[in-house]
Amino acid sequence: MGMGAARVVKPGQIIARELEARGWSQKDLAEIMGRPIQAINEIVGGSKQITPNTAHELAQVFGTSPELWMNLETNYRLHLAEKNQESSEIPRRSKVYSLAPIKELIKRGWIKNPDSVSELEKSVCAFLGIKSPEDVPAFEVAVSRRHSVERGPVETAQIAMLKRAKHLVASQKVGRFDRKKFRAAIPQLLEFAKDVEGAARVPKFLADLGVHFVIVPSLPQSFLDGATYNPDGNPVIVMSLRYDRIDNFWFTLMHEIAHVDSGHRGVYIDDLEKDAKNAEEKQADDSAEDWLIERGRFKAFVQATKPHFSRQSIVKFAEEVGRHPGIVLGRLQHYKIVQFWHLRPMLEKVRPNLADRVDVAHA
Repeated sequence: MGMGAARVVKPGQIIARELEARGWSQKDLAEIMGRPIQAINEIVGGSKQITPNTAHELAQVFGTSPELWMNLETNYRLHLAEKNQESSEIPRRSKVYSLAPIKELIKRGWIKNPDSVSELEKSVCAFLGIKSPEDVPAFEVAVSRRHSVERGPVETAQIAMLKRAKHLVASQKVGRFDRKKFRAAIPQLLEFAKDVEGAARVPKFLADLGVHFVIVPSLPQSFLDGATYNPDGNPVIVMSLRYDRIDNFWFTLMHEIAHVDSGHRGVYIDDLEKDAKNAEEKQADDSAEDWLIERGRFKAFVQATKPHFSRQSIVKFAEEVGRHPGIVLGRLQHYKIVQFWHLRPMLEKVRPNLADRVDVAHA
């Protein structure tokens, strides 16, 4: 009859096929075998196993061997057992996926694409610096966030970005950090804010001052513009370029510079779309603003120029304060003095000038 077990199917499917070929119903089969209809229904449905005795009876009904039916039954039950074994890995995968945005880690090459859930657990634990998936991934020191979040996609994405930054920093060499020397060098750093190309000079400048600088592009739902922490005396500044605009780059950078300059301890994770919620964040905001454009001069410019801010007036003021015009425009838009859409081309991108510093996917 050509019936075999080349693929795993319910024995009941084969029985149903044979019944159809003969024009029989399951009730007919029950009467032929002298079995209750319920028992036949359960065998066809797969809820009742085929016993050796039943295999002999089916062989007589359909003109096959008992071994065929026993093999079909055994293969099917082994298949179910294997599926059950696979389903036992679901809680393990679920646990690992709750620790970090796994697909993004694989996509970016931060971890290898695993062949098994055990390999996945091992890779993720190594990346996060934890011993087992039961541990709660965290950073080595206390974290201060720009906004409070419950444990979830935001926090796990932020921790993953900081962990990646830590891996990148491990291969960097920087000078000795001296806070007084660092503070004295801030005006020189701000000289780079005159043009968009100046961003390319920032990483080496900071490295010479003993400050690590890394760019880790945003993970989905991380809402991270910048972060800073101080693991071993050498501060680390992390930026995401979430908004690739010259105004956002310099304000984020100077905000993190302010944390370093003030000696703030712990990890500061900043979503600069959110208002500052503590004194240290407010202090960093104020310092960043005054360093980039002293607020008294900015206020005077606004009073003298409003309500119409032309490209020419913005460029002229930018030259006076030694800043890129996009930084001036960004400040005007931040305070809703100028519409968000006004003169947008002035907000140049900085990423092309930092291409060799951006951590890119290589998977």
